[in-house]
Amino acid sequence: MSSRYRTFGAIGLIVVALGFLLVKGLGSATLYFREADEAVAQMDSLGTKRFRVEGIVVDGTVAEKNGAVTFMIEQNAQRIAITHRGDPPELFQPNIPVVLEGRFDAASTKAAPHFDSDRIMIKHTNQYQQKNPTRVTKYVGQQAADA
Repeated sequence: MSSRYRTFGAIGLIVVALGFLLVKGLGSATLYFREADEAVAQMDSLGTKRFRVEGIVVDGTVAEKNGAVTFMIEQNAQRIAITHRGDPPELFQPNIPVVLEGRFDAASTKAAPHFDSDRIMIKHTNQYQQKNPTRVTKYVGQQAADA
């Protein structure tokens, strides 16, 4: 009888462990996407959790500083200061939509939001592609040549 309880106990423990790993894995794999104005409005609930934020790179704000790229994004009249660590994609430049992955700086406030990024994704809208058709095809062609 006691070996039966041990077997059920072991199976129960395995099920709980698998459930925990599944929930933890799915939770960390899900990154929430917010536009800049939504992210700032939800800053209190987002805290320093990882998520994605979208905005347009503000012209005249891109600079390199201490091995990082600093710039601002804007969406619906809300600006967020960005510090990006890592190499930005080749198509990164002012006036294009980007999606950044990272988190708000712990000292960030709604009056002066600051986002620490470690991943930049270029968002190629149809409008961007129509205005800049050679940039996308040139980059895709360069990628094919590099492969």
